[in-house]
Amino acid sequence: MEERYDIQRLLALRKLTRGVSELLRGQLTAYLSTLAPLINPKAVFGDYVQGGGKEVVRGADTVFEELQALYGAVASSKPYNLPKELKLPIGIAGTALEITPVEYVHVAKTERESKKVSVASPLKWAFNYRGFPPRRLAELLGNRNRDTEELQRAVLHALVMHVVLSKRAGVTQILDALHFHVNTGRSPEFGDLPLTYISSSVSTTRPPDEVIIESTEVAGRDSFEEVVNLDDIATLRDPLKEQLLELVKTHGESSSPQ
Repeated sequence: MEERYDIQRLLALRKLTRGVSELLRGQLTAYLSTLAPLINPKAVFGDYVQGGGKEVVRGADTVFEELQALYGAVASSKPYNLPKELKLPIGIAGTALEITPVEYVHVAKTERESKKVSVASPLKWAFNYRGFPPRRLAELLGNRNRDTEELQRAVLHALVMHVVLSKRAGVTQILDALHFHVNTGRSPEFGDLPLTYISSSVSTTRPPDEVIIESTEVAGRDSFEEVVNLDDIATLRDPLKEQLLELVKTHGESSSPQ
Protein backbone atom coordinates (compact mmCIF):
# COMPACT_ATOMS: atom_id res chain seq x y z
CA MET A 1 0.00 0.00 0.00
CA GLU A 2 1.35 3.43 -0.93
CA GLU A 3 2.54 5.58 1.98
CA ARG A 4 0.45 8.71 2.58
CA TYR A 5 2.30 11.92 3.39
CA ASP A 6 1.43 15.37 4.58
CA ILE A 7 3.64 18.01 6.20
CA GLN A 8 2.86 16.86 9.75
CA ARG A 9 3.54 13.23 8.86
CA LEU A 10 6.74 14.25 7.09
CA LEU A 11 7.94 16.24 10.10
CA ALA A 12 7.35 13.25 12.38
CA LEU A 13 9.21 10.91 10.00
CA ARG A 14 12.06 13.39 9.68
CA LYS A 15 12.55 13.50 13.46
CA LEU A 16 12.46 9.71 13.60
CA THR A 17 14.91 9.47 10.70
CA ARG A 18 17.38 11.77 12.41
CA GLY A 19 17.14 9.74 15.61
CA VAL A 20 17.76 6.50 13.71
CA SER A 21 20.59 8.11 11.75
CA GLU A 22 22.34 9.39 14.89
CA LEU A 23 22.07 5.97 16.53
CA LEU A 24 23.35 3.99 13.55
CA ARG A 25 26.03 6.50 12.61
CA GLY A 26 27.35 6.35 16.17
CA GLN A 27 27.47 2.55 16.04
CA LEU A 28 29.16 2.52 12.64
CA THR A 29 31.76 5.07 13.75
CA ALA A 30 32.63 2.89 16.76
CA TYR A 31 32.89 -0.25 14.61
CA LEU A 32 35.14 1.48 12.07
CA SER A 33 37.37 2.82 14.83
CA THR A 34 37.95 -0.76 15.97
CA LEU A 35 38.48 -2.07 12.44
CA ALA A 36 40.70 0.82 11.31
CA PRO A 37 44.04 -1.03 11.71
CA LEU A 38 42.82 -3.63 9.22
CA ILE A 39 41.97 -0.90 6.68
CA ASN A 40 45.35 0.78 6.98
CA PRO A 41 46.97 0.85 3.48
CA LYS A 42 50.33 -0.15 4.99
CA ALA A 43 48.83 -3.49 6.06
CA VAL A 44 48.05 -4.32 2.41
CA PHE A 45 50.68 -2.45 0.36
CA GLY A 46 53.61 -2.70 2.79
CA ASP A 47 56.63 -0.68 1.70
CA TYR A 48 54.80 0.62 -1.36
CA VAL A 49 53.17 3.10 1.03
CA GLN A 50 55.23 5.98 2.36
CA GLY A 51 55.97 6.28 6.09
CA GLY A 52 55.22 4.09 9.08
CA GLY A 53 58.52 2.24 9.05
CA LYS A 54 59.64 -0.66 6.91
CA GLU A 55 57.02 -3.40 6.59
CA VAL A 56 57.18 -6.37 4.25
CA VAL A 57 53.69 -7.61 3.33
CA ARG A 58 53.16 -10.85 1.47
CA GLY A 59 51.53 -10.28 -1.91
CA ALA A 60 52.12 -6.52 -1.84
CA ASP A 61 53.74 -6.61 -5.32
CA THR A 62 50.59 -8.09 -6.86
CA VAL A 63 48.30 -5.69 -5.00
CA PHE A 64 50.33 -2.70 -6.14
CA GLU A 65 50.17 -3.91 -9.75
CA GLU A 66 46.39 -4.07 -9.40
CA LEU A 67 46.33 -0.53 -8.03
CA GLN A 68 48.56 0.73 -10.84
CA ALA A 69 46.31 -0.86 -13.46
CA LEU A 70 43.18 0.69 -11.91
CA TYR A 71 44.85 4.06 -11.55
CA GLY A 72 46.18 4.04 -15.12
CA ALA A 73 42.71 3.34 -16.53
CA VAL A 74 41.08 6.10 -14.49
CA ALA A 75 43.89 8.65 -14.92
CA SER A 76 43.78 8.48 -18.72
CA SER A 77 39.99 8.85 -18.90
CA LYS A 78 37.66 11.82 -18.63
CA PRO A 79 37.27 13.90 -16.56
CA TYR A 80 40.76 13.36 -15.07
CA ASN A 81 43.52 13.32 -17.71
CA LEU A 82 46.23 12.70 -15.10
CA PRO A 83 49.74 11.20 -15.44
CA LYS A 84 49.34 7.43 -15.87
CA GLU A 85 52.21 6.25 -13.68
CA LEU A 86 52.23 6.33 -9.89
CA LYS A 87 55.31 7.58 -8.08
CA LEU A 88 56.74 5.34 -5.38
CA PRO A 89 56.33 5.19 -2.50
CA ILE A 90 52.60 6.00 -2.52
CA GLY A 91 51.86 9.12 -0.52
CA ILE A 92 48.77 8.63 1.66
CA ALA A 93 47.92 11.81 3.57
CA GLY A 94 46.44 9.94 6.52
CA THR A 95 44.76 6.71 7.47
CA ALA A 96 41.93 8.10 9.61
CA LEU A 97 38.54 6.99 8.30
CA GLU A 98 35.59 9.21 7.42
CA ILE A 99 31.94 8.69 6.52
CA THR A 100 29.70 11.34 4.95
CA PRO A 101 25.99 11.01 4.03
CA VAL A 102 25.40 10.44 0.32
CA GLU A 103 23.83 13.35 -1.53
CA TYR A 104 22.47 13.51 -5.06
CA VAL A 105 20.47 15.86 -7.28
CA HIS A 106 16.86 14.99 -8.04
CA VAL A 107 14.51 16.84 -10.37
CA ALA A 108 11.11 16.82 -8.65
CA LYS A 109 8.22 17.17 -11.10
CA THR A 110 4.49 17.77 -10.81
CA GLU A 111 1.91 18.71 -13.44
CA ARG A 112 2.53 22.38 -12.64
CA GLU A 113 6.29 22.67 -12.08
CA SER A 114 9.67 21.04 -11.80
CA LYS A 115 12.43 21.78 -9.32
CA LYS A 116 16.03 20.67 -8.91
CA VAL A 117 16.56 19.50 -5.34
CA SER A 118 19.64 18.31 -3.45
CA VAL A 119 18.63 15.09 -1.67
CA ALA A 120 20.51 13.45 1.21
CA SER A 121 20.39 9.72 2.03
CA PRO A 122 21.06 9.74 5.79
CA LEU A 123 21.59 5.97 6.13
CA LYS A 124 24.03 5.59 3.25
CA TRP A 125 27.53 7.00 3.59
CA ALA A 126 30.51 7.60 1.34
CA PHE A 127 33.46 5.81 2.99
CA ASN A 128 36.91 7.28 2.53
CA TYR A 129 40.16 8.27 4.16
CA ARG A 130 39.71 11.57 5.96
CA GLY A 131 39.94 14.67 3.82
CA PHE A 132 39.04 12.98 0.53
CA PRO A 133 35.24 12.62 0.39
CA PRO A 134 33.41 12.68 -2.99
CA ARG A 135 32.49 16.31 -2.36
CA ARG A 136 36.18 17.27 -2.33
CA LEU A 137 36.72 15.38 -5.57
CA ALA A 138 33.75 17.19 -7.14
CA GLU A 139 35.20 20.55 -6.05
CA LEU A 140 38.54 19.74 -7.67
CA LEU A 141 36.95 18.59 -10.92
CA GLY A 142 34.81 21.73 -11.03
CA ASN A 143 37.82 24.03 -10.67
CA ARG A 144 39.49 24.90 -13.95
CA ASN A 145 42.58 26.07 -12.05
CA ARG A 146 42.74 22.94 -9.92
CA ASP A 147 45.97 21.54 -8.57
CA THR A 148 46.76 18.43 -10.64
CA GLU A 149 48.69 16.83 -7.79
CA GLU A 150 45.80 17.37 -5.39
CA LEU A 151 43.38 15.78 -7.87
CA GLN A 152 45.78 12.86 -8.26
CA ARG A 153 45.86 12.44 -4.47
CA ALA A 154 42.06 12.42 -4.30
CA VAL A 155 41.82 9.76 -7.02
CA LEU A 156 44.58 7.70 -5.43
CA HIS A 157 42.95 7.75 -1.98
CA ALA A 158 39.64 6.54 -3.45
CA LEU A 159 41.39 3.71 -5.32
CA VAL A 160 43.47 2.67 -2.31
CA MET A 161 40.30 2.39 -0.19
CA HIS A 162 38.68 0.29 -2.93
CA VAL A 163 41.65 -2.06 -3.24
CA VAL A 164 42.25 -2.39 0.51
CA LEU A 165 38.66 -3.40 1.20
CA SER A 166 38.70 -5.86 -1.71
CA LYS A 167 41.58 -7.63 0.09
CA ARG A 168 39.90 -7.46 3.50
CA ALA A 169 36.91 -9.79 3.10
CA GLY A 170 36.82 -10.31 6.86
CA VAL A 171 36.17 -6.60 7.43
CA THR A 172 33.20 -6.51 5.07
CA GLN A 173 31.84 -9.75 6.55
CA ILE A 174 32.02 -8.31 10.07
CA LEU A 175 30.20 -5.17 8.95
CA ASP A 176 27.57 -7.27 7.15
CA ALA A 177 26.91 -9.18 10.35
CA LEU A 178 26.47 -5.83 12.11
CA HIS A 179 23.89 -4.71 9.49
CA PHE A 180 26.20 -2.41 7.52
CA HIS A 181 26.95 -3.28 3.91
CA VAL A 182 30.01 -2.17 1.92
CA ASN A 183 29.62 -1.67 -1.82
CA THR A 184 31.30 0.06 -4.74
CA GLY A 185 29.57 2.63 -6.92
CA ARG A 186 30.30 4.70 -9.99
CA SER A 187 28.62 7.81 -11.33
CA PRO A 188 28.79 9.90 -14.52
CA GLU A 189 30.25 12.77 -12.48
CA PHE A 190 33.32 10.72 -11.51
CA GLY A 191 33.68 8.55 -14.60
CA ASP A 192 35.28 5.13 -14.07
CA LEU A 193 36.53 5.89 -10.56
CA PRO A 194 35.15 3.32 -8.06
CA LEU A 195 33.90 4.95 -4.88
CA THR A 196 33.23 3.06 -1.66
CA TYR A 197 29.94 3.28 0.22
CA ILE A 198 28.50 1.84 3.42
CA SER A 199 24.74 1.50 3.83
CA SER A 200 22.60 0.37 6.73
CA SER A 201 20.25 -2.62 6.52
CA VAL A 202 17.60 -0.04 7.34
CA SER A 203 17.10 2.06 4.22
CA THR A 204 15.53 5.43 3.54
CA THR A 205 13.04 6.38 0.88
CA ARG A 206 12.17 9.48 -1.13
CA PRO A 207 8.52 10.59 -0.87
CA PRO A 208 6.54 11.61 -3.99
CA ASP A 209 7.74 14.68 -5.86
CA GLU A 210 4.78 16.85 -4.87
CA VAL A 211 5.63 16.25 -1.20
CA ILE A 212 9.28 17.15 -1.82
CA ILE A 213 8.38 20.39 -3.60
CA GLU A 214 5.92 21.40 -0.87
CA SER A 215 8.51 20.66 1.80
CA THR A 216 11.22 22.73 0.11
CA GLU A 217 8.81 25.64 -0.28
CA VAL A 218 7.90 25.52 3.41
CA ALA A 219 11.57 25.22 4.43
CA GLY A 220 12.71 27.91 2.00
CA ARG A 221 15.61 25.88 0.60
CA ASP A 222 16.09 23.48 -2.29
CA SER A 223 17.28 20.54 -0.23
CA PHE A 224 15.55 17.46 1.15
CA GLU A 225 16.38 14.46 3.32
CA GLU A 226 15.02 11.00 2.64
CA VAL A 227 12.98 9.42 5.44
CA VAL A 228 13.44 6.07 7.15
CA ASN A 229 11.76 3.00 5.70
CA LEU A 230 9.71 1.64 8.62
CA ASP A 231 9.20 -1.72 6.91
CA ASP A 232 12.96 -2.34 7.03
CA ILE A 233 12.95 -1.91 10.80
CA ALA A 234 10.02 -4.31 11.18
CA THR A 235 11.64 -6.98 8.99
CA LEU A 236 15.26 -6.58 10.19
CA ARG A 237 16.93 -9.98 9.98
CA ASP A 238 19.76 -11.64 11.86
CA PRO A 239 22.11 -13.28 9.31
CA LEU A 240 23.69 -15.60 11.90
CA LYS A 241 20.31 -16.79 13.14
CA GLU A 242 19.18 -17.51 9.58
CA GLN A 243 22.37 -19.46 8.80
CA LEU A 244 22.00 -21.53 11.96
CA LEU A 245 18.33 -22.26 11.28
CA GLU A 246 19.20 -23.40 7.76
CA LEU A 247 21.93 -25.64 9.16
CA VAL A 248 19.45 -27.13 11.64
CA LYS A 249 17.03 -27.90 8.80
CA THR A 250 19.69 -29.60 6.65
CA HIS A 251 20.32 -32.00 9.55
CA GLY A 252 16.65 -32.84 9.87
CA GLU A 253 16.25 -31.15 13.22
CA SER A 254 13.81 -28.57 14.53
CA SER A 255 14.77 -25.45 16.44
CA SER A 256 11.32 -25.12 17.99
CA PRO A 257 11.28 -25.29 21.79
CA GLN A 258 10.07 -28.63 23.16
